[in-house]
Amino acid sequence: MDGMLALGAGIAALGVVGGAIGIGNIGGKAVEAIARQPEAKADITSTMILSIAFAEVTSLYALVVSILLIFVA
Repeated sequence: MDGMLALGAGIAALGVVGGAIGIGNIGGKAVEAIARQPEAKADITSTMILSIAFAEVTSLYALVVSILLIFVA
C-alpha cells in the first residue's frame, strides 16, 4: 500500500513540471509580443504576470497533493 502512495505522489508531482513548462512558454511569448509591439509593454507585462501566477498556483496544488499523499495518508 505504501508503494502505491509513493507512486501516486510521484505522478502528482509531475504537475509541477507542467507548470514550469507553462511559465517558460508564457515568458517566451511575452518577449515575442513585446518585441513586435513595444508600446504595449505594460499591458503585456501585467497579463504575463497574472498568467504566471495562475500557472504557479496549479503547480503548488500538485506539490501539496503529492506531499499530502506521502505524509498524511
